[in-house]
Formats: sequence, C-alpha cells, structure tokens
Amino acid sequence: MDKETLQSLRLAYGQSPDNTALRMVLVRGLFENGEAQEALALLDGSDAQQLEAADCLLAARVLLAAEDAERALGFLAAADCGAEGLLLRARACLALHDHEAGLAAYREAVAQNASLEDPDLEKSLSARVTPAKTDDDGKVVGFRVISNEDKVPVAAAGDGDENDAPPPIEPSRASIRFSDVGGLEEVKKIIHRKIILPFQKPAIFAKFRRKAGGGVLMYGPPGCGKTLLAQATAGECGAKFYNVAISDILDMWLGNSEKKLHAIFEQARRTAPAVLFFDELEGLAGKRQYENSSAAVSKTISQFLSEMDGFAKNNTGVLVIGATNVPWSVDAAFRRPGRFDRVLFIPPPDREARAAIFKIHMEGRPAAGDIDFDALARGSSGFSGADIENVVETACDIAIEESLSGGHEVPVGMAQMKAALKEARQTTGEWLSTARNYARYSNEGGQYDEVIAFLQKHGE
Repeated sequence: MDKETLQSLRLAYGQSPDNTALRMVLVRGLFENGEAQEALALLDGSDAQQLEAADCLLAARVLLAAEDAERALGFLAAADCGAEGLLLRARACLALHDHEAGLAAYREAVAQNASLEDPDLEKSLSARVTPAKTDDDGKVVGFRVISNEDKVPVAAAGDGDENDAPPPIEPSRASIRFSDVGGLEEVKKIIHRKIILPFQKPAIFAKFRRKAGGGVLMYGPPGCGKTLLAQATAGECGAKFYNVAISDILDMWLGNSEKKLHAIFEQARRTAPAVLFFDELEGLAGKRQYENSSAAVSKTISQFLSEMDGFAKNNTGVLVIGATNVPWSVDAAFRRPGRFDRVLFIPPPDREARAAIFKIHMEGRPAAGDIDFDALARGSSGFSGADIENVVETACDIAIEESLSGGHEVPVGMAQMKAALKEARQTTGEWLSTARNYARYSNEGGQYDEVIAFLQKHGE
C-alpha cells in the first residue's frame, strides 16, 4: 500500500473512529508498511468479539510481532481462524513456553493444511523447557531449553570384543496380513494351504505326522512383494517375524558366522511359532563352486544346511523363508526335501493386482476423486510393486510441490498420476529376459516350469 493511500485511510478513520472495518483496513496497511507501533495502538480499541476471522488473524500477527503473545491468543480464541490461526496459536504458545499446547496446535494446523508445515517451529515446540531462574518471590523469570538431541549415548554391550556372543535379533512388531498385499491370489492360496493351515490346525496335521514349519523359497523379479508376502505369512500364522540380514551373520572372524547362524535358529526355536526370513538368500546359500572353494563360505553353508534339517534339530513351529532374485545361483543342496522343499514363483503383478497395489499405496494420502485405478493399471504393464510405489511417491511429490507453490493443499489426482507414470520405467523386463534363458536351457527337474507358464501366458 503506497503512502498516499495510507494517509487517506488515516484521514478517513479520523472522521469515523467507530468504524471497525475501516480501522482494521488501516491496521493492515500500517503493518504491511512496517509501521507496527501505530498498528498496535489501533488494536487497543478493538473488540475481538466484533471482528471477522481474517481480522482476528491480522490482530494476532501484529501482537506476536510486538511480542504480546497473551493478547494474540485472546484474538485467536474469539473466532474460528482455521489452520492459519492454529499455526499462530502454536507460535504464541511457544513464546509463553507452553510447548505441549503449542505442539498440539501445530500438529492440528498441519493436519488441516500440510503446506503450513514448519520443521523449525516443530523442533522448537518439541524441545523441553525447565525453569532456570526465579526472582525473590519464587516467580520464574528465566527458562532453560533442552533439545531432544541432548542425549547421552549408551555404549552397546560387548563393544570392542569380536568374540562376544551375538545379540538376539528382535522380531518385527508390525502386523501385516494378506489384505495388505495386492494381487498374488494364487500364491496366497498355496501359502495358506501348505504353510498357514499347519500353524492354525496343528492337531489334525499331527495325526498325519505333518509338522508346522519347514522351508519355503520365493523367487522372482525384484520389487514384486517377496519380503511383504513373507511378513504377511508370519502375520497370518500369528508368528514372530525375524528379518535376518546377511550382515547379521557374516563375520570376518573364523567360526563366528556359524555361531551367529546357530544362535539365530536357536532363538527362533525358543520363541516358536516363528518365521525366519532370509532375503537375498544367494549371499548365504550360493553355489559352492562359485566361491572358489572358500573354506569359510563352505562351512557357513554347511552350518545352514545342518540347522535346517540336521540330526537332533527340532524346527517344529519354525518356518524358514528364503527370497532371491537369482534362484539359479542358490546351491542345489538347499532345494532337496526337508530344506527349501516348497518353491514359489512370485511373478510381476497382473492388471488387477496392479490396480489393487495402486489403491493400497494411496490409502491415507490426500486423494482427488478423479483417480482411475483401472486406467493406471492398464498403463503400467510390466511394473513391479516397487515400481508402482515409486509412481505413487512421485505423484505425491508433484502434489506437494503444487501445494507449497499455491499456498493450499493440492490432493493427488489423475493429472499427477499421469505425470508420474510418464517419468517411471518398469524394472522387471531384464529379469524376465534372463529367467527365460534359464527356463529354456537349464530347467532341470522342471524347477522353472512356472516361469515358462508365465511367459507363455503373457507373451514372451
């Protein structure tokens, strides 16, 4: 607002000092022109109950700039000021050292309008505040702020000693079910019949001398849900889920890898029913001729085989699931009965599965009503579940950028989805090309028959 217009407003207000609307227009002009003290003086005669929500927001901004947080809260309480009012309330509470109320207001503001997110404000509100100084009457006159980052690190037990016994692996606390996995209906039926039912109906299986547990090998292109399906299997069984990484086992010290592997199996046996999940299984169970006859690697593989079905090893209630993208690199000894005797091909999702995966990944996100999941599924042929997740994440990034630039929340719609789909590329093609060659020329015992059937169904 230019100075001439501002001066005209002053004159007009001088003629009508009871005109509340005119007063607030003048307050806004003064505040925007940096004349905060004059704007503050005009607010002394304002009744918050008579102001519109926009004027209450303006008054709160002026008062916060003048470091009068208590009066600012009074104006904010007089009207429903929406998300912006909640954000100003959070700033006022921070100034008054009421961090709990401020953090609650901040989170509600962001929930209503995500474009208002302010990490620095949230960090300040999350800090703990303690009285640091009082006057002679005991009134607090100073505060000490303790950041959440002011923590003393605790040394882990056994640090510095390579020969310490390996610590137990904590089971996953997440409860994932088959409903959280899009598609793979036929695979789910096989898992339910061969794996889950023995856990759920142990009595009848015991009569037929069939034990719950054993080994399952899942293979297929990367990103098609092997890990998620393993977690869901544990959830359906009501079993603890142990996600065993290669780094949890392999050790530079001779003999430690075998000790760690034994400790992990022993823990699973003690806490049965349990699911042990080994991702990238080829790293622990690779063909021994590929390892240049390394004694250390051979001993680890032998220990693994022994833990799965060795003499006096009772693995009842322990399900061992291995996942690999390169099944042709897994040692053949792992695929005999009693070890990974159930082999499941996890294919790329079909059209119906892709639509379901899009829906699952959009749950809980701001979404417009124009998203056509069937159209997205038709336009994402060959995409893995991970590829689809990436499309959704990219669409959300586009919506966030539009929200921040526009100053209001923009939900994810078909426009953002189409833009994200243009940027994405499917990642299953290379794997299928390699698998086709193994299925044609190295299909001993029909181990890749499912791959051949998949390629024939969907066109090589």
